[in-house]
Amino acid sequence: MRTLISKYFPDEYAESVFRIDYKKLYNQGIRGVIFDIDNTLVHHGDDSTPEIDELFRKIHSIGLKTVLLTNNDEERVRRFIKNIDTFYVCDAEKPETGGYKDALRKLSVERKEAVVIGDQMFTDILGANRCGISSILVHYIKLPEEKKIGKKRYIEKLLLFLWKHSSRCHRRFGGIDVK
Repeated sequence: MRTLISKYFPDEYAESVFRIDYKKLYNQGIRGVIFDIDNTLVHHGDDSTPEIDELFRKIHSIGLKTVLLTNNDEERVRRFIKNIDTFYVCDAEKPETGGYKDALRKLSVERKEAVVIGDQMFTDILGANRCGISSILVHYIKLPEEKKIGKKRYIEKLLLFLWKHSSRCHRRFGGIDVK
């Protein structure tokens, strides 16, 4: 049973991309960050924000390279990266591994030197695990007026509960919250 569900488990969890200690990741040998866009960096379909633009500048100043890995089309990604200097892989068909491998090539890093950051266990995290890349699950971005969440989100809540109570399957980086 453990292996059946553990393929959906991330290595770490953070409330948002702003709560991640990127310097700690760098100090532990990470050189490339593979980001999902929708509901990870911004609400689904939204353009980048000044805060996200600044986050990417901060990440790059640490020495980390970035790539966006998304199932969105190129038009969406180009609109998003208007003020961000980053690589991207569109139409990735996550959780298939091809897009993850393309992202590693663009970053010129090995699997052990990369981390995937995303909001969905069934796409972002599963794909990272299939590819042998570490992962960080972030809480999905939801607007205050949004009352409903999809059925998959309820299953993810259950999986996250199980993850939090499984000492063998998490905290690869020893916690990554910004202090």
